Amino acid sequence: MSIQRQRLLDVAQAEGRLTSVVGAVFDRYGAVWAGGAGQAPGLDGQYRIGSITKTLTAVLVMQARDEGLLDLSDPLSAHLGDVGYGEVSIRDALAHSSGMQSEPRGPWWERSRGGDFAALAAANDGTGRVAGAGEWFHYSNLGYGLLGEVVARRFGAPWRVLVAERLLRPLGMRSTSYLPRPGAQPGWSVDHFTGVRVHEPLTDTGAMAPAGQLWSTLADLVTWGQVLGGARPDVLAASTLEEMQRPVTADYGLGLMLGLHPGGRLVGHNGSMPGFLAALHVDPGSGIGAAVLANATTGVNPRDLAVSLIEGDPDADDDRPQPWRPTIALPTEVHGVPGLWFWGNTAYDVRWHNDGLELRAMARGGVVTDRFELVDGVLVGVLGYHRGERLDVVRNPDGTIRNLECATFVYTRTPYDTGVDIPGGHPR
Repeated sequence: MSIQRQRLLDVAQAEGRLTSVVGAVFDRYGAVWAGGAGQAPGLDGQYRIGSITKTLTAVLVMQARDEGLLDLSDPLSAHLGDVGYGEVSIRDALAHSSGMQSEPRGPWWERSRGGDFAALAAANDGTGRVAGAGEWFHYSNLGYGLLGEVVARRFGAPWRVLVAERLLRPLGMRSTSYLPRPGAQPGWSVDHFTGVRVHEPLTDTGAMAPAGQLWSTLADLVTWGQVLGGARPDVLAASTLEEMQRPVTADYGLGLMLGLHPGGRLVGHNGSMPGFLAALHVDPGSGIGAAVLANATTGVNPRDLAVSLIEGDPDADDDRPQPWRPTIALPTEVHGVPGLWFWGNTAYDVRWHNDGLELRAMARGGVVTDRFELVDGVLVGVLGYHRGERLDVVRNPDGTIRNLECATFVYTRTPYDTGVDIPGGHPR
């Protein structure tokens, strides 16, 4: 099983072009397996966890309810005064069933330095509603910004202080923090075609922090997964946790994503912020769950990977794929080549990957049909139909690329480009 789980991480790193990915499987007693791929830091490496943060905000709300400080049927205005969406109930905000807009107005909050609650409330007057309360599930980050202020006012302390004092310290989650600690993983985004990495911003999201600000580690997420799985009734009463796990919509409860896996139910949350992907899901019946962290903006479905780690892959072979390596610099010979190309009307995603040019048939799910590598400055096929053949980059006098040609196969930027001579006419 350990080999199978490690291979799942290896494949995710290679196919998803992840700088690093780490994962752990746990039960009610702690981690039972952990691994990593790429430039992986181990159990104690800190990553941004994105919307897993919402589960901590939701637990604070439920604690406040249990202590008689609020009722889930209360409108937000009962605690926040005259604000946009003040008519929304706390329950609907928790469950994303309020019909309010997804994101706050203004600069992209995940990539911008956030302001205080007054600024957030002033910018969002309630006119962005997309549905009536309870009509359907509509994910709202803004709703969790408002909920964070509710608990801050009810408990009389800032949200970040409440998280630390009421959750992190009692649980011993010493490596979870509001801002990254020294040595935290950098956030990366990878250019789709060239494979070149760029840093993503690491921002303090201000009043939107309750929706996705926190940083954590595999070790700490194992602890939080045990909370969500019911192993820590000292933090949240078992009946309250069970209430959070009941469906409000088809696959969401009160602050928790709900789902199924072959072994039973799952509760937890996914997370994403620029440069990071995360997932934490646990079966409340068995207490078995998994956590996944990666420093990449895209490339893997973290929930699917977490579920795969829980189940293992008994059909997997022992072969380990070649790890993905970020492109440092694009060779001169292929400048301008990566991108969208067509053979006739067949679309190809042409990308520079691990020191080679790969053609991926888009209509076939991105399967690699051909790979070319530079040999003495010439692109030569090493895989696929064009194995052993030369791929020529045909350029115009001004240096721009006119087309690609490989043994009479001509690739153009647009389907059936009449401005390019194609041997035997245009393919049909």
